[in-house]
Amino acid sequence: MTAATPRAERPHMPGYGTLPPEEGTGLLPWSWAEQQLTAARNLWVVTLFPDGRPQQSAVWGTWHAGGVLFSCASTSAKARNIARDPRVSVSTEDANDPIVVSGTAAELSGTEDLTAAVAALNAKYPGSYRVPEQGPSGFYLVTPGRAYGLRHDDFAGSPTRWTF
Repeated sequence: MTAATPRAERPHMPGYGTLPPEEGTGLLPWSWAEQQLTAARNLWVVTLFPDGRPQQSAVWGTWHAGGVLFSCASTSAKARNIARDPRVSVSTEDANDPIVVSGTAAELSGTEDLTAAVAALNAKYPGSYRVPEQGPSGFYLVTPGRAYGLRHDDFAGSPTRWTF
């Protein structure tokens, strides 16, 4: 499964001198964002504590099945936060060519989904993952609602917001 092609537009960035969408690099294709998410070694995941404070953690993850896939201990603050409030943000570690995805996280279940998730993560991080035997899986897929990205070599002419 792949995500539907999102609508791309220039984000409103007052004071940054951004160019109209048809100037500079222009709007970036979503395929570029998928490549960045697939290639990134580390991702940052932001969840919300019960009092609304952000909780940020570095994770291993990848673009998979139309969303951002990552895992964490099912007893971690991330997992507890997601169970209570599935709204999350995920960003690549590369501040030069960043991608930031905001959406909802869902814990994966079912042998087929978990087997595919483990295969995707092991393709990137060989031998690091296995399908859990029972209980919470600790594997999450973030379905994007909105995403942002830009290229450092065209800061004014590349910022793109994608809406799904």
